[in-house]
Amino acid sequence: MSDNWTVRKATAWTTDYLKSKGVDSPRTDADMLLADALGVDRVRLIIDSDKPLTKDELASYRKRIERRANGEPLAYILGRREFYGREFLVDPRVLIPRPETEGLVEIGLRDLPAEGDVRVLDLCAGSGCVGITIALERPGARVDLVEIDPGAAEVAKSNVDKHGVGDRVRVLVGDLFAPVASEPPYDGIVGNPPYVPAGEIPTLSREVRHEPKLALDGGADGLDLVRRIAREAGRHLVPGGGLALELTIEQPPVAAELFRAAGFAEAGAEQDFTHRDRYVVARR
Repeated sequence: MSDNWTVRKATAWTTDYLKSKGVDSPRTDADMLLADALGVDRVRLIIDSDKPLTKDELASYRKRIERRANGEPLAYILGRREFYGREFLVDPRVLIPRPETEGLVEIGLRDLPAEGDVRVLDLCAGSGCVGITIALERPGARVDLVEIDPGAAEVAKSNVDKHGVGDRVRVLVGDLFAPVASEPPYDGIVGNPPYVPAGEIPTLSREVRHEPKLALDGGADGLDLVRRIAREAGRHLVPGGGLALELTIEQPPVAAELFRAAGFAEAGAEQDFTHRDRYVVARR
């Protein structure tokens, strides 16, 4: 890129450059990166398409372009990601919220009354997007977010503040149920635990490999934490309380067996919007 480039020329060049680097959505990313560099939205880029960029604006844009070309996820560069119609803060300390995880929210909400007091536990909370969304959708819900990584917990706390739910949502640092060992049982439990088999992590896309390994590595078969949750969750649920976890395809039926073996009255697999098994759902 050189000086005297307009918005239109800069985004066109960037689109071709990112495409050559194997970026899946080069035009959208080119626009989003420039909008972020300029502090405007994409509509303003269209309105100002013939506006020349200053040297400082170009320099800021270049930095973002190179990060994206090197495989860094767009969400980390922007510092945010939309989830369930709301914006959440993200950075390399947390997984990037994905559309499939919105299905976990839907399942978690399904058994919660629209009104009234309920208590929900969000395990392996990361950015907090699941538990915070449940709190926003159910004004009577009190939600505990549990995250083992202190850095990820800081991101979750920032999102609690951003969405103004600090009076109903707590962020607790610790290993699975340890921080809530003395709490009364919950009406519902949700979670997006690490589920990638350890041997598959080196084969993941370069973008996913930018995400925290702690949030990805599920042990030899990807089910290490699921086994622990199955063993321990029952004592943290009220009778009839429901649990839902997001996993990868092929795992939910196996996980359902683990929950049945642990004494849950019901357990089965549910599909995501692509009609593939994605969630294990169990009831005490």
